[in-house]
Amino acid sequence: MPFQMSSLQKAVLQSEIRSMTLACNKINGINLAQGICDCPLPAPVGDGAKDAIDKGINTYTRFDGRAELRAAIADKYRAFYGMTVDPEGEIVVSCGATGAFYCTCLALLNPGDEVIVFEPYYGYHINTLSMLGARAKFVRLDPPLWHVSVDAIASAVTPRTRAILVNTPANPSGKVFSSGDLEAIAAAAKKRDLWVITDEIYEHFVYDDRRHIPLATLPGMRERTVTLSGLSKTFSITGWRIGYAICDKQYAQAIGHFNDLVYVCAPAPLQMGAARGVMELGQDYYNGLSLEFLQKRSTLCDALAAAGLTPIVPQGAYYVLADMTRVPGNNSREKAMTLLEKTGIACVPGCAFYHDDAGENLGRFCFAKEEAVIDEVCNRLKRL
Repeated sequence: MPFQMSSLQKAVLQSEIRSMTLACNKINGINLAQGICDCPLPAPVGDGAKDAIDKGINTYTRFDGRAELRAAIADKYRAFYGMTVDPEGEIVVSCGATGAFYCTCLALLNPGDEVIVFEPYYGYHINTLSMLGARAKFVRLDPPLWHVSVDAIASAVTPRTRAILVNTPANPSGKVFSSGDLEAIAAAAKKRDLWVITDEIYEHFVYDDRRHIPLATLPGMRERTVTLSGLSKTFSITGWRIGYAICDKQYAQAIGHFNDLVYVCAPAPLQMGAARGVMELGQDYYNGLSLEFLQKRSTLCDALAAAGLTPIVPQGAYYVLADMTRVPGNNSREKAMTLLEKTGIACVPGCAFYHDDAGENLGRFCFAKEEAVIDEVCNRLKRL
């Protein structure tokens, strides 16, 4: 007789992203499913980590991260967004933005609390809420503009609503929340006395003259917002797991205590590498990043369109949702597997981003790849 497993494991399933990655690896295909970002490592980041190792910075850090990284993050937010952050109490460095989100939820949410989530959503957000006994309340955003409806937010609020979750630029839609969108969310949060948790990990991937606006910079939102971000995407160090949360001191301490309990700390020498990158890589680096990925977006979207997989051109981040209607299959999983079999290209089935069947004709493609890989993808799409 098998041993009985915990009730929690039923709420945590393997993500479609991981499943497609495994399927892709079996045939040695091109993985556009997982947001791995296999672009070159910026020299200051790698050199900073190597120097830290050579200097013996290999032990536990303080529960909220190395002072050098916290100071660098605070300086960056001041320079980029005019946002004053105290590095000695308002920043918690964790194991990726995902780790920062988990610790934030542990600190702020109780079982039975409801969190408003904009759909299409990032699956790890939903799984984390489910694991902690919180419930997602979905507000649907429709392509191609993904407009935020004030009325839809108001309709989703109940007496159990505790927070609003915002991902901007968004995975998988690529939506960049405008000042008007954020003002509507801020108004709802203040009216109903709600938290706002923002995942801003793609903050430097914005296109077509758009700009990223941290919601915490809006009037009256600093004290009720937890800003989450990290260095995984901007420095192509997804495996380093360096992320952080920014919020008011009294809440940061609680988030930090959970971070200590769950993760102890993010890797010390890698924190130092990230710190050097934040300190030395300025606006020119981030502008170049947006321009580089703008070109990759255009190349992939053109190839998808030519193959009959009409793309929903993203405003930010580095994913494209594309219409998979013409690909054989009864649902998005079957369509994704058909595409993998015919072309050797892995995408994420659209069902991963919706709580109902709205994504069954969609697939998500990641373009955080070297140009040579993108070119090969374009050639393979011609097989359709």
